[in-house]
Amino acid sequence: MKLINKTRGCVLAENVETASCFLKRLKGLLGRTDLPEGSTLHIFPCPQIHTFFMRFPIDAAFVDGDGKILHIVSDMKPWKISALVLGAKGVYEFQSGSLTGKAAAGDIVELAE
Repeated sequence: MKLINKTRGCVLAENVETASCFLKRLKGLLGRTDLPEGSTLHIFPCPQIHTFFMRFPIDAAFVDGDGKILHIVSDMKPWKISALVLGAKGVYEFQSGSLTGKAAAGDIVELAE
């Protein structure tokens, strides 16, 4: 699956992993040394994230149930907690720098084959 920014007409990720069950959401990106370029982890439901015990910074895009980006966190370093994003149904986590110039709050994203 791909993640497309419909508003800007660009691909945000060629490879989308999902974490929707409790254990996968709990683990998230823990234990990894990086997130490959062109990949994202979609965690849902999820209105807030942390980077405790992580080894690398990330970008994160919080989305509502319609795929509208509500909030973006850029270059979130390890050992941080994001804001609680009211209305967020999920979050896409990316390699740090992946969203620069490619996404903003208000954009609509969509999963595609």
